[in-house]
Amino acid sequence: MAEAVDINSASADAQEMAAIMARARAAQAQIEDYSQEQVDELIRGMVWSCCQPGVAEEIARHTLEETQLGDYNGKFLKINTKTRAALMDIIDDVSVGILEEDTERNIIKIAKPVGVVGALSPSTNPEATPVIKAINAVKGRNAIVIAPHPRAKLTNRMIIDNMRAALTALGAPADLVQDVGTVSIERTEELMKQCDLILATGGAGMVKAAYSSGTPALGVGAGNAVITVDETADLDDAAEKIRISKTLDLAASCSSDNSVIVIESVYDAMVEKLIAQGGYVAKEGDYEKIAKVLWDEHGHLNTKAVVLAPQVLCKMAGVDIPDDRLFIIMPETGTGPDHPYSGEKLSVIMAFYKVKDIDAAIELTNRIQEYQGMGHSCGLYSTSEENILKMGFRTKTSRVMVNQPQAASNSGNLWNGMRQTFSLGCGSWGGNSTNENINWKHLINVTWISKPLATPKTLLSDDDLFGDVMKKLA
Repeated sequence: MAEAVDINSASADAQEMAAIMARARAAQAQIEDYSQEQVDELIRGMVWSCCQPGVAEEIARHTLEETQLGDYNGKFLKINTKTRAALMDIIDDVSVGILEEDTERNIIKIAKPVGVVGALSPSTNPEATPVIKAINAVKGRNAIVIAPHPRAKLTNRMIIDNMRAALTALGAPADLVQDVGTVSIERTEELMKQCDLILATGGAGMVKAAYSSGTPALGVGAGNAVITVDETADLDDAAEKIRISKTLDLAASCSSDNSVIVIESVYDAMVEKLIAQGGYVAKEGDYEKIAKVLWDEHGHLNTKAVVLAPQVLCKMAGVDIPDDRLFIIMPETGTGPDHPYSGEKLSVIMAFYKVKDIDAAIELTNRIQEYQGMGHSCGLYSTSEENILKMGFRTKTSRVMVNQPQAASNSGNLWNGMRQTFSLGCGSWGGNSTNENINWKHLINVTWISKPLATPKTLLSDDDLFGDVMKKLA
């Protein structure tokens, strides 16, 4: 448990956070002995308070109005459908009492809450992230305090209020779910100092601050999904799913198809399929014009230019684009700072590459993600099991989505078995402690009860244990 704050000497932010934390700890103590049925009732109520008809629409509208990021359909899909799917994903999990009995090793594992989870929520997915993080925290019998992005603070408060009302109606303490009050960097820093475990989803700076806070932290890496279409792919299916992924919530997701690599034998056909799906192939001069708007002179994304309809972005750049076009196909040849489109764009633009074969596609995928997005995810449209396994074995990535729309799939969906979340660990490649889709299992402590084995193990002889190694080292 985090150390208590000396109220007399602490700053105003530290004092207020200490008061929030005290309420959270008191609430958490009240549910520490809840049964599995009681816990699951709470998380069902929390999701229903935000996804029920009428409320979901209100949250989607409010999110769009406040953040000015994405589109209504994307926001509604996340709060209405993603939250339901996330609940379904964990509702049958055992998170209370005995998690596992390993009879071979004579070990019993018991779930324990961590206490108070401090959660950071981004501006790109502020409608569903607080709900999903909150239900995973409460599933582990924890309290949670959420620090929203300033651009989404009112949306966050609306969602928090809904969940608190549901908790009260179900006889549980509302303070299981709180926000930080005044939204500021200082207040967020105090949250990270005083909570028991940080769950950080947001920009690289905030994730780094979480890891540097001195509090145990689960963070996420930068996204920059790279998608390959090989010569065995169903091109119509691939084009449709790439369009779905690229345009979902106007590419607010870090899992949006930032780069698409196509094997040369199907390149021309794939371009035509993407045009039929609403793609606009950038013309000579468009590359530089759009780049000047999308990035500043230091290579940082312009927050006023991201997550916009292509017509709005192109108007800002002085580029003409037909009204019916849904996304931009930007031909690209290289990677790194001199090729900015090879990085994450948070825009309905895909860098578009042609390569000889799957080996070249894998090599290019790794080069792109060495620049940005190492460890996050990539995708492959293919019917070749050999190519699928090559992609899995040889890319430095935590997730390979096969024949699925990337943005809607790697965080879990109804059509795959990935854990439902908006917090994607990227392993050591992305500077994270886990490769997994973060869920309640990462938000608990586990006590191991170890009993003596019925028959103790015996040490193997040197011949059995070392075998030929002894001879080779002689």
